[in-house]
Formats: sequence, structure tokens, C-alpha cells
Amino acid sequence: MSSTVGDQPPRRATLRDVAQLAGVSQSTTSRALSGEGYAGADVRERVLAAAETLGYVPHAMARSLRKQDSQTIGVLVSDLQNPFYADLAAGIADAARRAGYTMMLTDDQGSAEAEMHAAQAFVATRVAGVILTALSGDVVEYLLRQHVAVVEADRQFAAGRCDAVVIDNAGAARRMTEHLLELGHRRIALFVDETAWTTGNARSEGFREALTHGGVAWDDAFVVQAGWDAALARTAAIDVLARRDHPTAIFAVNNLLAEGVWRAASDLGLRIPEDLSLVSFDDSRWMSMVTPGITAVAQDAVAVGRAAVGRLLERLGDRGCRRRPRWSTPR
Repeated sequence: MSSTVGDQPPRRATLRDVAQLAGVSQSTTSRALSGEGYAGADVRERVLAAAETLGYVPHAMARSLRKQDSQTIGVLVSDLQNPFYADLAAGIADAARRAGYTMMLTDDQGSAEAEMHAAQAFVATRVAGVILTALSGDVVEYLLRQHVAVVEADRQFAAGRCDAVVIDNAGAARRMTEHLLELGHRRIALFVDETAWTTGNARSEGFREALTHGGVAWDDAFVVQAGWDAALARTAAIDVLARRDHPTAIFAVNNLLAEGVWRAASDLGLRIPEDLSLVSFDDSRWMSMVTPGITAVAQDAVAVGRAAVGRLLERLGDRGCRRRPRWSTPR
């Protein structure tokens, strides 16, 4: 029961097609397929057989609109090429599937415009809720104004307004910096993605606290902002390491910055850790593949994703309770 015109793909079977093949009304067909309402056993068998013959798939959005109950979770992450976000999405997908939900995944590639378009698409498709690694508070506020349940992951822009699953960034950064100080380093550079978000800001604060407690002065010349670009970090690291008073250790606050620093050290013929100590956040797979391996804070991004789904489902089950952040700790 399909037709082809020219090079166009065959038309999808509709509820009307199934009803016609089964020889019953559309309303009866709908009841038989959904299991809601009465349909005789023989009728149900004919309808199911017709649906299978035609390859009919129910329109999930239309069904959700009728029932006011979506089984889809919108997920918005910054960069799926970054292993951290890929693992985060994997954790969300696993937990959503186990709970009977599907995931609508979007990658904004760091574009605020793409992020807002994705949020609008989530609202238009009536998702049950949204989990996101926001670029700013604007998209969170938009979703909240649309009465969409939101859980922020990895970073937080709307504290007190919605739930969040984040780690103790300041504490982890402080411990990593203390490790470098204990090794005897006093010229330690910080490679940071940004300081306007809770992640970068907290990691910078933890770094600064460790230096202060260790009696080491803060040096702005040893703070390099390179975003999430390994190539940019590589160039910046070459410049920093070429100085006469170059740092003996570098703390990179994300895996892409660490990659750039590692490549720069290789370009300059510096050995890690003999000539330069390097520590990082985000224990990416490549860090254990190089020799020697890179010391890193191992965020369990999959676990963060699963926890975010759990919190979202709790919120969906209790819309009236007060929003509160949920915290997880680095592994």
C-alpha cells in the first residue's frame, strides 16, 4: 500500500491505510494499536497484521499530544566530537532507554544561535524534559518560561531555578594543583577554557587557592585562555614554553587543552614528566595510550548522564517540589 512518483521515496503508511486494509474504522484501528479502549480480539489481530504488512509506525508526537505525555527527552550538548560530551550523551541514552524514554540529541557546536534553535525544536516537539550543557543562562530561562523541566549537566547557569548534575570542580582542581606543588613545582601555568562558566571559574579558583596555600604568587602571565581548541592550545603552549622563565608544570582544565599542550611539548622536544609535568581534567582515552600516561581528573561522564536522567525523571514525577541541585563527585 505505497506509491512511488519519479525518484521520490515511497509514502509512509498512515492510520487510514491500516484501517482500510483491516476493514475497520480509524477510531477502532487507533484503539486496537494503542491498547486503550475496547477492540475485539479478532479485530485487534486484523489491525496488528495490517500494520505489520504495511510497516506502519504510529506518530509519536501526535500520540503524545493526545495523551499530554511525551516519552522523549531532549538532549543538547556542546560538541559530540569531544569524548566527554559523547560519553555524557551515552549515559543519558542508556538511562533514558531503561526508563522507557527515547532521546532527541542535538549538538550545538558552541553556537548560541544553534542552541536556541534546538531548544525551540524541543518545545515544538513537546519533549518531556531537557538535559543540556548550556552555553549561557538564556536557553535555560527560555525553556523554563515554556514550562519545560530542565536539568543542567557539567555546568550550571540557573542555580535555584532548575536542577543540575555537576562535580566539585574547585575541590578537584585544588587537589591536582597541590599534587604539582608536592612534586616541587613553583612555576605552574593554568590553561583554561573560560572563566565565565561555573566549570572554568571553579577550576581556576581551586588552582588559585592551592597556590595561595602553597605560598606561590598568582602570575597572570601563566594563565592562558584557549577555549576548547587543541590547535590554539598547542600554539599558546609553544609560546609559553619558549620563554626563558617557562613553567615547569601545566594544569589543563579540559582534555582538548591537554592535547594541545602535549603536542606542543612534543614539538619542542620536551619530555613528560622529566622536562614538563602535565595534569588535566577529563581522563580521555588518548591519555592512557601515550607514554607515559597523563595524570587527570577522571570525570565519569556516563554516570553524570545517568544521574541527570534520574533527576529529570524525579522532577517529572513531582512537578511541585522545590528545585535543588544534585551533585556528583569525580571518580
